[in-house]
Amino acid sequence: MISPTLSFILWDVNPNVFPAFEIPKWYGLCWALGIFLGFRVMSYIYKKEGKSLEKLDILATYIIIGTLLGARFGHILFYDPTYYWLHPIEILPIRLSPHFKFTGLSGLASHGGGIGIFLSIYLYCRKYNEGYLWILDRISIIAALAGAFIRFGNLMNSEMIGIPTNLPWAFIFINLDPIPRHPAQLYESIFCVFLFVMMFSVWKVKGNKLHDGFLTGIFLILLFSFRFIDEYFKINQESFESHLVINMGQILSIPFILAGIILVQLNYFRNHIPKIHNT
Repeated sequence: MISPTLSFILWDVNPNVFPAFEIPKWYGLCWALGIFLGFRVMSYIYKKEGKSLEKLDILATYIIIGTLLGARFGHILFYDPTYYWLHPIEILPIRLSPHFKFTGLSGLASHGGGIGIFLSIYLYCRKYNEGYLWILDRISIIAALAGAFIRFGNLMNSEMIGIPTNLPWAFIFINLDPIPRHPAQLYESIFCVFLFVMMFSVWKVKGNKLHDGFLTGIFLILLFSFRFIDEYFKINQESFESHLVINMGQILSIPFILAGIILVQLNYFRNHIPKIHNT
């Protein structure tokens, strides 16, 4: 039970950057800022490693499209396929009932976005004959940075809220209810900043000494393990999740964690199993 005598953080932020206008929203602005800064970091990495910046422009286009499509269709398929089957127009960023409304970048699933990134990079590498795991390792660095901004955007939108708590850093989301809650979005945002700093530092020190896929494996294990834990501090996004042993976010995190473990294990075998030479 929440004590009424405790002081908490009152969060009363208008999700619209300009209150009189529906767009832009803070969430969309955070997305854009995360992508912009991620591109700047990736440009730095490409310059340091002597890679073509023209190809980076093309790669960025693939990833942005793949991320948005994957995140949108991931939300539709994983969380509410029946609703969108009955309201297909709302797959687009608009709503017609009870009146026209531009909904913007709402209803995006990070796991779907991850799948979209993997597929878009695969398509890019297949067309331009680039190393798939090499690119994934570098993209993992900036994905952590972008993730920090996206989760902060969720906080600005007062969405993906946490479960009730008495902790002194609890947030009361004024436009939702008077209940102090875990700022689960902020937890993940802060963790993503830590993950970005760690991975960028490892790349800076080790660079091309690492086998391709190692950074991606570490990224998948750490990010989605934290995501799995953080879900315990969030309310469920959809009502059907209350009947599950673990929620949809946790279920979708498991394959990413397993993929990360496989990549790290492959790197271990490359480093410790001697090559067999034909005689």
